[in-house]
Amino acid sequence: MNQSLKGHEGRVMVIAWNEDYRKLTSSDEKGLIIVWSLHQGQWVEEMINNRNKSFVRDLKWTSDGQKICIAYEDGMVIVGSVEGTRLWGKVLDSRLSHMEWSPDGKFILFGTLDGDILVHDSKTSLFLHKLKIYCLTGEGDSSANSQDDRQLCGIKWYDGSQGYEDLTAPTLAICYKNGRCQLMTNELDDKPILIDTALKATAIEWNKSGSVLAIAGLSEVQGGSLSEDMDTAGQKTVSVVQLYSSRGQHMRTLRTPGSAIHGISWEGNGLRLAIAVDAFVYFAIVRPDYKWGYFNGTLVYSFTKWERPEHCVVFWNSQTEERHIKYVKRLVNIKAAGDHCLLVTKAQDTFAPSANAANEKYVLILCNKRGSPVDSKIVSVEPKHVQMTKNYLIVASDSQVFVWNHNQTSEESDMGIPSIPKSALTDTSNAAQDDDDEHLFHIDDTSFKGKTSRHDATNDSIVAVTCRNNFLLIARETGTLHLYSLPHITLCSKFVLKCRPIMLSLNCDTTRLSVIDHTGLFTLFALEMKEKKKTKGTKSHTIYQLSKIQKLDIERKECWDMIWAEDNPELYAVMQKENLYVFRGTAPEEPRRSAGYLCEFNELKIQAALLDAIMMDPENPQKEHLVNFATKSLRDTRDLLETVSIEDDFQYVSDNPHPILWKLLAEAALEKHEFKISYRAFVMCNDYHGVQFIKYLKQLDDTNKQNAEILAYFRKFDQAEQVYQKMDRSDLAIELRQRVGDWFGVLSLLRETDGNDELVNEAYNRIGDYFADRQKWSQSVKYYPKSRNYEKLVECYFRLEDYRKLENLIDKLPEGSPLLAKIGQKFASVGIGENAVKAYLRGGDTETAVNTCVELNQWDKAVELAEKYKFGKIETLLYQYANHLVDKNKLPEAIELYQKANRNTDAAKLISRLASKAGKLDKQPSTAKKLYVMAALEIEEFRSGILNEGLQGEASNALEGLLKHDMSTGFDKTLDNAWHGAEAYHYFMLAQRQLYQRDIDAALNTAARLMSYDDILSIVDVYSLIALASYYAQDFSTCSHAFSKLECQEENTPLREQAEKLAVEIFTRHPPKQSKQELQDL
Repeated sequence: MNQSLKGHEGRVMVIAWNEDYRKLTSSDEKGLIIVWSLHQGQWVEEMINNRNKSFVRDLKWTSDGQKICIAYEDGMVIVGSVEGTRLWGKVLDSRLSHMEWSPDGKFILFGTLDGDILVHDSKTSLFLHKLKIYCLTGEGDSSANSQDDRQLCGIKWYDGSQGYEDLTAPTLAICYKNGRCQLMTNELDDKPILIDTALKATAIEWNKSGSVLAIAGLSEVQGGSLSEDMDTAGQKTVSVVQLYSSRGQHMRTLRTPGSAIHGISWEGNGLRLAIAVDAFVYFAIVRPDYKWGYFNGTLVYSFTKWERPEHCVVFWNSQTEERHIKYVKRLVNIKAAGDHCLLVTKAQDTFAPSANAANEKYVLILCNKRGSPVDSKIVSVEPKHVQMTKNYLIVASDSQVFVWNHNQTSEESDMGIPSIPKSALTDTSNAAQDDDDEHLFHIDDTSFKGKTSRHDATNDSIVAVTCRNNFLLIARETGTLHLYSLPHITLCSKFVLKCRPIMLSLNCDTTRLSVIDHTGLFTLFALEMKEKKKTKGTKSHTIYQLSKIQKLDIERKECWDMIWAEDNPELYAVMQKENLYVFRGTAPEEPRRSAGYLCEFNELKIQAALLDAIMMDPENPQKEHLVNFATKSLRDTRDLLETVSIEDDFQYVSDNPHPILWKLLAEAALEKHEFKISYRAFVMCNDYHGVQFIKYLKQLDDTNKQNAEILAYFRKFDQAEQVYQKMDRSDLAIELRQRVGDWFGVLSLLRETDGNDELVNEAYNRIGDYFADRQKWSQSVKYYPKSRNYEKLVECYFRLEDYRKLENLIDKLPEGSPLLAKIGQKFASVGIGENAVKAYLRGGDTETAVNTCVELNQWDKAVELAEKYKFGKIETLLYQYANHLVDKNKLPEAIELYQKANRNTDAAKLISRLASKAGKLDKQPSTAKKLYVMAALEIEEFRSGILNEGLQGEASNALEGLLKHDMSTGFDKTLDNAWHGAEAYHYFMLAQRQLYQRDIDAALNTAARLMSYDDILSIVDVYSLIALASYYAQDFSTCSHAFSKLECQEENTPLREQAEKLAVEIFTRHPPKQSKQELQDL
């Protein structure tokens, strides 16, 4: 819309837009402030304020649109809310020119007419500190401190609304009218990035993502054209916009018509820049430098989310539409080529306070198309320029170059070798190594041996890098180009261009070099190389020298991307503004409208990615975001094949030869049965299969057969089948379906005819394989039984976990079948030992059946099988394992093992040992009693088994079993009387219970019985209990006898002393009286 703001009577000086509340705020030279809102398609006045004392120098809304700050020239500051409420006002001591909110709204920066910047608290209006300005302290430049040069051009602080490309990148830009600028991470940053734009700056603005800073102003030129040296005085001034990255790296220079630029503003998506020049507004298309790459049908790109600090990297397979999302911290760059993609990140330890440019580390991560890491390197070269081919990876800073031959390691990883790359664990940034895969050198070096240790800066920085085949080309700021040969880093030649390149590219045979400079000018050069053999010791290699370089007669302005064809050295595509131009040599084709980033140029087709559209919804890329453009020759050939004769087509393709065009001609001639022309075309495109196919067609004696085979060649199988059916040749139709692997069609045709059983079985089997290859086991299990493919059927049942049918299959298979062993393995792997043993036994593998029982800890079955099939090793293995458990103090596991193996006496021994420990050491009589009961039950079970065998067999067997029992228990007296231990702890606990229940006489009688169990119980415990019970029963003679036993058991111990002391105290009061008969009874 176009509407005049009629409320203002003076010249409008400042405007500010509130994105969240859709309000426009304007102020004129008389100090009138109006807030406008859109109502029914018209801008209407919502609020008006006029201070009538001074005019507004600057006003801005916070990032959330809640507050506005108005700065007047006389120092008055007013902060208000979006509802119109005045929050606070204050008069500063300085005259103001600019102001800016911090992204979180906590601080306000005020710029004064003297060039100072004051930081205030936004809530309390308190002055905090003065910002230190570094960009005005010029090196020996006294003019930098003059009053005119201290005038501010602008203060811009990126609000982070679209996330941060780099958490450590500067977001606060301060620019002065003398063209000097400093970029800071925050208001306390003491190491800002300093820029000298060499402009008389008039405007400054961040783009909407904080990745590009635009600085507009006037520049002096020489001879009517923009000079490379921006500091040299000239005769004319021109309007210029300089674009810088968030790190202060110059990206592009944009020259505009007109006498002066008064303001600039970015479009919401950051794709266009509006420039106010005189009475005009120009719109410049800005192509964002996205982090992206394309390789092997996969598009890789990154974007940021405001709620996450990491970069979200998407690996999108455009063919299968699979998406793999990775979150990468500190991402610096993305490149792709061949079968791999490179992610460049900053190492985590580079953000320590002591880190500096010399010791920063960067990680190079090589990934496959799913985003899985394949290899990695750690380097100290700052990756300002990164280039990648299918063999080499180039990383360059301003002065250093790192070359990595990644082809060998990546091939090994892609072959599935499960190893950790050595380089992933090695820091390659320091000590020199003799490694032909890695080279690190300084751009000023003339000899290259291993890895350089130079980190010094250079006066002529690297500005662009490219690599193709075995050539590496590096451009420097003065236009000097260095040509190196690979893999041995050898400096072949140097030559100078009259521009500062930002993009270089070599064609497929390295005979052409394309250059795009910092002004967007595209130029082309022809290169001539000559070979030279170089010998070192017994080894020799070829190096190349540039013998001639010639600038071709082609120039294109405002270019931003280009790509060479992979299969034709004369073809290339150039993006100029929003047009795609395809060139053959220096002749352009008609342009095609496109804003795509060039991905691939092959087979006369150019593929471009519409990254601007993708970034609108980066997590959901669509197929239409990858577009293909055909070259003119390809389009014309397709049109001619439909309109003119095949002979004329042959002539056109001969004049414009290309394998793809010959292929199209061959297939068109084949459809028209022009076998002679088709044969010649197949020969020209080196299609051996096509040549042999033509020979095969000529041998066919029937035109219908030829038609059917041609239809099959073009994959029109249904039509080819119909031709054979009309010929009444079902056999040929079946053969056709077999050749193409369409076994569903084969089966359908066999049902219509009397097909042989062998072919039907094969069809069923192949269909089952079709579903099995796709993991559709429930479908494949329907076809394998029909083909009697029991081997595949076993796998299907196992995958479906249908163990009942798998068990039924054991009985269906003949005895001794090798497949039974496989079934046994399947059952054993899931712990179904019974079925596994059944399968092994039917297969005749008794030893494996026994071993399976052992592995599954089914020792009873293992012993049974061992005894039945005379497998003698089981006893030794059983006792070895049991002894191992005992040595590891795992008595419960050993007992369980003996119980499963029906070794009752061995289990009883171990249980008795546990019971003894529980009773004497752990003082747990209840547990000891239970364990002794368990041991007794084991012995009883053993005896019952022997007696049962005697009843079923002969008495001699029973007698032999009892003798065996005596031998096994002869070394452990606790097993002679199985219940002896249980009785001991039973009476021991019963006596104490009776004592607590005040049944003193019963307690004394029970305690007296414990003297018969001194082999189980501790004598101290027994006689202590007797002494206690007899004391309460007033039987002091028995009590005296018990104390005597206690005193005899202990020698010079505290317990004996206590017993003696207690006995004296008791028997002094109650002297014991006992007869001889009582003593005898005791």
